[in-house]
Amino acid sequence: MTISITVNGEPRRIIPGASIAALVAELDLDPRTVAVERNLEIVPKSAYAEIALADGDQLEIVHFVGGGSAGGSEDDSWEVAGRRFTSRLIVGTGKYKDYAVNAAAVEASGAEIVTVAVRRVNLTDRSQPLLTDYVDPKRYTYLPNTAGCFTAEDAMRTLRLAREAGGWNLVKLEVLGEAKTLYPDMEQTLRATKELVNDGFDVMVYCADDPIAAKKLEDAGAAAIMPLGAPIGSGLGIQNPVMIRLIVEQAKVPVLVDAGVGSASDAAVAMELGCDGVLMNTAIAEAKDPVMMARAMRHAVEAGRLSYRAGRMQRRLYADPSSPLGGLI
Repeated sequence: MTISITVNGEPRRIIPGASIAALVAELDLDPRTVAVERNLEIVPKSAYAEIALADGDQLEIVHFVGGGSAGGSEDDSWEVAGRRFTSRLIVGTGKYKDYAVNAAAVEASGAEIVTVAVRRVNLTDRSQPLLTDYVDPKRYTYLPNTAGCFTAEDAMRTLRLAREAGGWNLVKLEVLGEAKTLYPDMEQTLRATKELVNDGFDVMVYCADDPIAAKKLEDAGAAAIMPLGAPIGSGLGIQNPVMIRLIVEQAKVPVLVDAGVGSASDAAVAMELGCDGVLMNTAIAEAKDPVMMARAMRHAVEAGRLSYRAGRMQRRLYADPSSPLGGLI
């Protein structure tokens, strides 16, 4: 006799009284690297052996997958939510040909933070490689994100599962408005930010290039503000430098350009505006040579930061000769 449950959207039959721990073992999964949700409630790892599954239970089992020397000098590190980093470049882990190229690009970028998507565990083919086999979470700070979420509820559910799977409180929130532009829904984003902050998360928030919206997010407790440079994956570069500069000037938390960077010069522009960092994925992953592009982006972020710190020369309407005019022959 067996009972019927649903795991990651697929029907499955198990023996009556089987525990979550038994199911995880049967699926050949490492309980340390997954999170389990039972009937929309996250199950603590400590309870896997105690909870007996019942007929009709619906389970989601997730883990992290690829999603989307350091910059500056040693005394020019930056901090977010009490964590200090040297590299000001954050890279994504989606769209790469394979995890080996992904890992090589991350290495070349010098990044210390990588964004990761939260997706269902593949129960059909357990031989598939895992991101964690290539990009070591002990070496890099994983930043779980909510890519693909179009409601505050879905985004919050995803990040709670991410915290259960890996234990990370530092997360990246994005709540998208619609699929064509992937522009953020700021009303839902603000609501999710408030609830996640109250739930103990340190939230880095993808948002519109809008100083008013950015200020509301900071007031809601966002750990970092991440205005888009251009639509996600577009490679159009920084479309609204004036607004991003205004966001930087008013913010008391880190500001990082997120989305739209296509070339190294775009990354340098973002840093010259005074941003604390740049997050990118497609610009590296879809380059003809992702590893070389990752290296270029690393140098661009460093150069842009140095340029910002050095202080730009004053713009003039007319020419001003570099050589002295006195003593001409």
